[in-house]
Amino acid sequence: DPELAFDRAMKTYLRKGYSKEWINQRLKSIEVRKELTDEWQERGMKEGLEYAILTDEITRAWADKSVRDYKKFKGLKKENLRDNMTNLELVLNMLAEASTAEISKKKKPEGIESNKQVAQKGGTAAKKARIEIEKQTGESVITSRNAKILMAKQKKSLPNKNNK
Repeated sequence: DPELAFDRAMKTYLRKGYSKEWINQRLKSIEVRKELTDEWQERGMKEGLEYAILTDEITRAWADKSVRDYKKFKGLKKENLRDNMTNLELVLNMLAEASTAEISKKKKPEGIESNKQVAQKGGTAAKKARIEIEKQTGESVITSRNAKILMAKQKKSLPNKNNK
């Protein structure tokens, strides 16, 4: 039951200290990712190595970093990259993945090379948004902040029960 899975995920993330807003965003990103992997499956891509190659293409295109470099930048080892993204990073990653899925549905690529080209195009759509946001804010969207840092920041901003 998908609803039970979402409830379980919500409780797990809450226990870990994530905000409800971030959790809702993360759950939506899981849905978008599932739509993308369903599309890849439809195109004959194999779970595992081929999904990893295509994910890396998407990430390089929108974030200008490979998944490995992005994780290193955030100080991650085995942790999930998406679980350590800010809201904005998650949104742009979702845009990249959703764009890739839509382009794939229209172009119907066959083989890994054609799917890589589609992944790059989907990632590039999100990169354009990222560049515009950075131009407007004067700050990089790609940040070294990870879950530990994000949750520590959130806890500081929570009202202290002793200081009513």
